[in-house]
Amino acid sequence: MKPRVLFAGLFHETHTFVDGATAWSDFEVTYGDAILEKLGDASPTDGFLSTAAELGFEIIPTVDARATPSGIVEDEAFDEFWREFVARAAPALAAGVDAIYLVLHGAMVTQSLTDPEGVLLERIRALPGAATVPIFGVFDLHANLTAKACALANGLVAYRENPHTDARESAVRAARLLGRALREKTTPRMAWHRVPIVWAPPGTGTATEPMLSLECFARELESTDPTVWACNIAPGFSFADTPDTGLSLSLIHTGNDADAQAALARGAALAWSLREQGNITYPPVDDVVAALPRDIAGPVLLVEPADNIGGGAPGDGTSVLRALLKHATPNALVCINDPAAVTALASLQPGETKRIAIGGRGSRLDPGPVEIDATLVSRSDGQFELVDKHSHLASMNGMHIAMGPSAVVRSGAVTVLLTSRKTPPFDLGQYRSQGIEPKTFSVIGVKAAVAHRRGYDPITKATHYVDTPGPCTNNLVSLPWRHLSRPVYPLDPITEPQFIFA
Repeated sequence: MKPRVLFAGLFHETHTFVDGATAWSDFEVTYGDAILEKLGDASPTDGFLSTAAELGFEIIPTVDARATPSGIVEDEAFDEFWREFVARAAPALAAGVDAIYLVLHGAMVTQSLTDPEGVLLERIRALPGAATVPIFGVFDLHANLTAKACALANGLVAYRENPHTDARESAVRAARLLGRALREKTTPRMAWHRVPIVWAPPGTGTATEPMLSLECFARELESTDPTVWACNIAPGFSFADTPDTGLSLSLIHTGNDADAQAALARGAALAWSLREQGNITYPPVDDVVAALPRDIAGPVLLVEPADNIGGGAPGDGTSVLRALLKHATPNALVCINDPAAVTALASLQPGETKRIAIGGRGSRLDPGPVEIDATLVSRSDGQFELVDKHSHLASMNGMHIAMGPSAVVRSGAVTVLLTSRKTPPFDLGQYRSQGIEPKTFSVIGVKAAVAHRRGYDPITKATHYVDTPGPCTNNLVSLPWRHLSRPVYPLDPITEPQFIFA
């Protein structure tokens, strides 16, 4: 008989320091057999579905919910997910399943829960028929993975790359490990280790230190210890205020628990020795733009992590636009999420000009909207397909992306793409779908931290990271922490780190 595998997905990276809440209506939700239609869409769900077909699983789809990174999730949204899940999972569990597979993010926070994924696993285990079945799944490299989640699951597998070009591949890897467990009739378990380090997202790119050495450590451990099925390095999401926020290491293994913890301790010691390399600061945007040559050969990127859409920021920060306008920077391009500005242009025809206010509404840290004389170039429904199916965006939304009603305008030497739904700038299809070729611009403002690099590095002549006011600031000390376990680097002076095992 085919192994019966219950499937569900719950994916949200929660920025607890931004204004506003994330409701159930903000999630893109797929139910039941409609989930099977995600086969081929390049998402982690597709990775599971394709591998399940290859391994001969009978898939029992329940609910798959995902939302763009944003503010704290309403309790009702989590409760609604649970109700929808139980309605579909309970009959299947009563009939009997061989395993459960989950697509998670791992950095979700609700109004009353700092570890919703751990609570989800706890509730699943309490359902009749689910107490002992293997639970496998995939989670984001930026998860704030907890001891509870690892104690309740058997095989959660993290992405290995940032930008997340391997999200689908990681889901495949987790599904193959599930297949191995069923084939060998072996149930692995997880070991977990928290390191008291919090790095802002720009310090977590896997092509550079400290993550480069940590991922090398993980791959070497997997290749030399046959009891280790997978080693996860999760630097965490530094804008989710939870007790477990920060760096964690975990293993899926079948060996001795003491040996697993000893291996994780070696990885923790390595991480601690590299801690300063993940703590990064940048120069003010105005200083950088002022120093750019007038005849610049681009594209040159101005990357502003503080308004990182992929980290939950509103994507309407005005600091880069202000600097470009102030210094009359030639042939510049930016994207700002501002549905009100798009609406304000509704009566214009291409070539007509109107004075409008742009951006500066989504964060109290921003100086506010910028008034410009905007000449309409074009408008669209904002739909586009990824140029790169391995884009970081595919891990969040699959290959079909909706920016909402959008407009392209020019003001002086600056071209602005205005969107109605904040869209992380991770794929060149975002601009090309609007008739804009990024390679022809001298300067491009990018609201990201690391994940844009897959799309932009091949066309970029130079990159300048800039400091701007915004909720995804690299100055983590400035954030109003309430739940984070302390002491932690770099917020506190630590000479003897306290590692936590589970």
